[in-house]
Amino acid sequence: MTHINIRQATEEHPFAQYVRILGKGKKGSRALTREESFLAMSMIMKGEIEDVQLGAFMMLMRVKEETNDELTGFAEAVRETLDIPTDIQADLDWSSYAGKRRHLPWYIFSILLLAQAGHKVFIHGAAGHTANRLYTEQILEDLGLKPVNNWPDVRDQLNQRGFSYLSLEHISPKLYDLINMRNLMGLRSPVHSLARLINPLNAATVLQGIFHPPYAPRHQAVGHQLGYKHLAVIKGEGGEIERNPDNSMTLFSALNGELSEEEWPAMYQKRHLKESAMTVKQMKAIWKGSTSDEYAQGAVLGTCAVALKALQPALTQEAAFEKANNLWSSRDLTLV
Repeated sequence: MTHINIRQATEEHPFAQYVRILGKGKKGSRALTREESFLAMSMIMKGEIEDVQLGAFMMLMRVKEETNDELTGFAEAVRETLDIPTDIQADLDWSSYAGKRRHLPWYIFSILLLAQAGHKVFIHGAAGHTANRLYTEQILEDLGLKPVNNWPDVRDQLNQRGFSYLSLEHISPKLYDLINMRNLMGLRSPVHSLARLINPLNAATVLQGIFHPPYAPRHQAVGHQLGYKHLAVIKGEGGEIERNPDNSMTLFSALNGELSEEEWPAMYQKRHLKESAMTVKQMKAIWKGSTSDEYAQGAVLGTCAVALKALQPALTQEAAFEKANNLWSSRDLTLV
């Protein structure tokens, strides 16, 4: 059992006020303001609270569900703690925290196409916080596209191959510990949304995939409040940034302070069955063209088109798809 530092009854812990705001009952509780959220998360990131307070705070927030101002304040606090070299640049911030369980992570091939087109894609995520899922980190390793564990190597990969993955463990160890609380609590917490929003390299374009539809406009609004030049959100397959080609889709954007929504029709009329085998061997075969899979190709091209549209908002959907198709046709078959 974790030791709890019990203070004298007359001395309230400084963090207690934030737990009280959230947990004072149906009539007495309320959401935190943006400033309160910033101060609370700052204390959490500095390790200035007790474990029992952290658990209570996170689960009260989970039951209530975080507001736009709360997520914004949390993200601002985390971003202040990041120690990142200023000479590393990325065009697109790609968060990957959900993991896949129904389909293979075809978005990885979309990232390869974007890098082929000259865009620098920075990927960040965390593996293993939810059982029975495939995570970007392990799939990249299995495909021979080695992830790295430090910022100098990120810089080198972005310059040499156009994309790089760095685990949250090496970006913000404290936030990494928080996201792994899922195994202790049995529930996701605001950290799963928060981690997606930190944009460590201050990329001009931030692309996000969410699983629960109500979170799309929330992420859109928070991106706007954080001042990101362009943040685009989709309901991604499994919660990752991946277009499900069988479904219609709404692209939620916050571009230069303007919020907008754009409808994308389904790519196919008939729905596809779940993949029978989720193996890296199958992924390699699709990339090399030794086998074909309509769903897989649709997911790759659809995701690539969404990303291209986010990077170049002036593109029409048709032009984005045409560009994605051209990139696929000219892909380097030796990459995987």
